[in-house]
Amino acid sequence: MNLQRFRENAWNGLWKQNPGLVQILGLCPILAISTSMVNAVSLGLATVLVMAVVNFTIASLRNFIPFEIRIPVFVLIIAALVTMVDLAFNAWLHDLYLVLGIFIPLITTNCIVLARVEAYAAKNDPLSSTVDGLMMGFGLVWVLAVLGGLRELIGSGTLLSGIDMIVPGLSAIQLFGEDYPGFLLAILPPGAFFALGVLIAAFNWINQRAGEHRHARTDDAAEAPAAG
Repeated sequence: MNLQRFRENAWNGLWKQNPGLVQILGLCPILAISTSMVNAVSLGLATVLVMAVVNFTIASLRNFIPFEIRIPVFVLIIAALVTMVDLAFNAWLHDLYLVLGIFIPLITTNCIVLARVEAYAAKNDPLSSTVDGLMMGFGLVWVLAVLGGLRELIGSGTLLSGIDMIVPGLSAIQLFGEDYPGFLLAILPPGAFFALGVLIAAFNWINQRAGEHRHARTDDAAEAPAAG
């Protein structure tokens, strides 16, 4: 895997083909668990681990998996790894495990995981497939972090609520003071849709502005020799 391919995988996963903002995959966990930054990022990191290991495993075994039964085999491999992650959360992060609940096992059926396995890992080498899984996962993580932080901040005026479930002794950051009444809509399901819509709109606006700047630079470069 050369540096150029690594950059392409990183750019696609983190921005160009971002699973949460471009492909619009995995909406169930994105909307349901993003009530706080800690919950959202924790589930996102669990998904990163699953995607990286599953992509590596399937890319390594792709030549031995019959095409006709590839989907059941992919799901079986994903389910086995998700079970291990679920048991690890239960053993070492039990309080967080109780909060995330069913959404850890549901990584098995997450469209992001299965889509990257089918679209990339089943057709490429193990190293680039692992990088693809990592970058797509981290693309999801930053979307979850922004979405969860935004909803938590507006909804309760805090950031990193529940961090003590991961690092005992730490506490949430109270940004608006203890008198902040909160905005309930932000942490309810409709607030998740509104917040995601704002993120997608901002993402598209940034891409549009970047495209306009690129066209302007291209036009200037084309006009310079003519003017000379």
